[in-house]
Amino acid sequence: MSRATSATALRVLQQLRRDPRTLALLLVVPPLLITLFRYVFDAQPATFDRVGGPMVGIFPFTTMFIVTSIAMLRERTTGTLERLMTLPLAKLDLLLGYGIAFATMALLQAVITSAVAFGLLGLDVSGPVWTVIVLAICNAVLGMSLGLFTSAFARTEFQAVQFVPAVVLPQILLCGLLVPRAQMVTVLRWLSAALPLTWAYDGLAHAVAGGSGGVVLRDGLIVAGVTALSLALGATTLRRRTP
Repeated sequence: MSRATSATALRVLQQLRRDPRTLALLLVVPPLLITLFRYVFDAQPATFDRVGGPMVGIFPFTTMFIVTSIAMLRERTTGTLERLMTLPLAKLDLLLGYGIAFATMALLQAVITSAVAFGLLGLDVSGPVWTVIVLAICNAVLGMSLGLFTSAFARTEFQAVQFVPAVVLPQILLCGLLVPRAQMVTVLRWLSAALPLTWAYDGLAHAVAGGSGGVVLRDGLIVAGVTALSLALGATTLRRRTP
């Protein structure tokens, strides 16, 4: 990792440390949501065990998308990003710095959420717990990468928030969480196959059920590929200015 990348990551982490509301959204809200989910199905523990595992990954995905899209947009609109781009700093170094900083937060977020779900709430899965945790971390990083990319298409923070119903909610509806994809009409089933959260959920669902390790690995690689692609596309939205 270059010095420019590490310096960027450190700056972003220091900014997040001084923002308690954002820290609460990242580290407190997902465990609270999974706790609420647990007691909504208090009379149906089998339902919580079946759906709770995937939700451990979906909640961090959503919150990381919101925070990173708004944070990156703020860097663009305040001129911070333009000033950085006047320096002899590679676009990839800059974006990797943001990615490492938010990936660190994604790691903390997924670990805390998993600890609450498996430790305090008694979530029981058939597959290895560590696999669910790793996939939850991958999902949080996926949300981060998509948030960094979509921030380029917003001009205000309100517009950035609008991407939640436009980008996140359709993926939650079509990923198979509410209705198995096999029961969807053909068009929606094809559309769902093109959405990254579908494969993120599929991997978590198989991991929770103790399914084939090959399927889990395939889904994890797809999620990793989409994450890398989103970061690469995000780099193309950075325009270098001359001082």
